[in-house]
Amino acid sequence: MSFTASTVAITLALFAGMLALLAIGRRLGLRRLAADADGARAGVGAVEGSVFGLMGLLIAFTFSGASSRFEGRRQLIVAEANAIGTAWLRLELLPQSAAVALRERFRSYLDSRLAVYGDVSDTESTNATLARAAELQNEIWTSAVSACREPGMQQATMLLLPALNEMIDVTTARTMAMEFHQPLIVFAVLFAFALASSLLAGYGLAGGSRPSWLHMVGFAAITALAIFVILDLEYPRLGFIRIDPADRVLIELRASMDR
Repeated sequence: MSFTASTVAITLALFAGMLALLAIGRRLGLRRLAADADGARAGVGAVEGSVFGLMGLLIAFTFSGASSRFEGRRQLIVAEANAIGTAWLRLELLPQSAAVALRERFRSYLDSRLAVYGDVSDTESTNATLARAAELQNEIWTSAVSACREPGMQQATMLLLPALNEMIDVTTARTMAMEFHQPLIVFAVLFAFALASSLLAGYGLAGGSRPSWLHMVGFAAITALAIFVILDLEYPRLGFIRIDPADRVLIELRASMDR
């Protein structure tokens, strides 16, 4: 099952579970009212306020974390494009014979970097492409160091090698950013709070003679949708919310290398 299908299924299951617990909570509330009309609501407000407040904070923090990681990944794409572009331009400092060979490796390297994020759902292919990109990094670095050892290459040594080092470093940052997500225990707690809040909300809706489906469905739908967006933001290469448009800067850079 694809990530999108799994996320939608989980969200729908959460929505259904919240509706069920809202109905159960209301039934429990009606029984309590029938048994003790005066004490049925005693202390419930404090408990509901605490649980709903904690759930709101948890949703806010997880959403903020997912959003900041999404933006961080996008900024890293721009940083990598800038680093590769700077190193590409500084190849002009090398002798023509060395620069030609390095430019060809640069083209292959950028092709590999773009392929890494083409389909991250295929872990085996992604790892193989990462390994290929790492090999090209080593080849580029070795060739550049060799060329900079030639007489009169002091300027290239001072300008090109730091640019190459930055280009290599940013790939590590992007790889770690791709693998870094919210711990699963946080999502488990978020789901538990959503279900617990539904039970309490259903209990609170026990005052009317008929269930308020507008409030029940609305509460469950809004909460489930918020959690769905958080999950989708955490994996911007797999879900509906995509980071792919940011790759345009790398694609344009690759196109400029053929001019």
